[in-house]
Amino acid sequence: MCPPKMWSSRKPPSLNKLAVTGPVWLASDIHLGPDNPKTAEAFFTFLDQAGAQAGALFLLGDIFNVWIGDDWAKTPPQWLQKCLHKLNETAQRIPVWLGHGNRDFLMGQSLAKHIGARLLDDQVRLDVGTQHILLAHGDEFCTTDKAYQRFRRVVRNPWVQALYLSLGINQRMSIATRTRHQSQQAQTRSNAVWHDVCLHAIDGALRRAQTRTLIHGHTHRPGHYVDQLDGQPIDRWVLPDWESDHLTQGESVRGGWLIVDDHGIRAIDLVP
Repeated sequence: MCPPKMWSSRKPPSLNKLAVTGPVWLASDIHLGPDNPKTAEAFFTFLDQAGAQAGALFLLGDIFNVWIGDDWAKTPPQWLQKCLHKLNETAQRIPVWLGHGNRDFLMGQSLAKHIGARLLDDQVRLDVGTQHILLAHGDEFCTTDKAYQRFRRVVRNPWVQALYLSLGINQRMSIATRTRHQSQQAQTRSNAVWHDVCLHAIDGALRRAQTRTLIHGHTHRPGHYVDQLDGQPIDRWVLPDWESDHLTQGESVRGGWLIVDDHGIRAIDLVP
């Protein structure tokens, strides 16, 4: 149950708006890393398709399982080198936008320039024709997860980030790996993969964006949800996470994307 919304007298920050000609393709939560080569290959195939068919590509965070700083891209391990090469190939064909997730929020302008992409603000209103859509990773809307929101505020602090980035790459990777392991243990104890979003938090963001449509990832609960809050509709599309490597018995490959064009929004499932 979400807490009641609280109104603040502080003026909210202005929202970035982007007008893009469709079709726009959107994906998130690919979680690229050294231990999921099949997922990476599925994503590379998707990039080839997007480069040939899309007018623009938006990746709404957690592209990588972890991102420890843009200097990592200067001498990347082999798996990362291939990922960056494929992203750069795509960015040479169509505009590519990178959004920050809860795992790769340290992606910066240096990385974007390296692969020919552009960075998104945490929340952006996307205009495609007459459609106005708020884009976000989605973790900021999971406000009932108090522990995570405290952690999020700490790691998004510029001073904390500067201290972390002053460490060597091996030290940073060790910290990131340990933090991720602790997060997985906490999820196991709570018997939940992710907390879901809070509609009150979403409602405030949609009001600032002057739209009632949202596309986000993060929760691993893909689908099209039409919610009601205070008599107002919230049209919410949730992107799927991608997984082809670590499947339990009977579990199907996961993945997919959304396409936004003059005809509306439609979901495309990943076909193994």
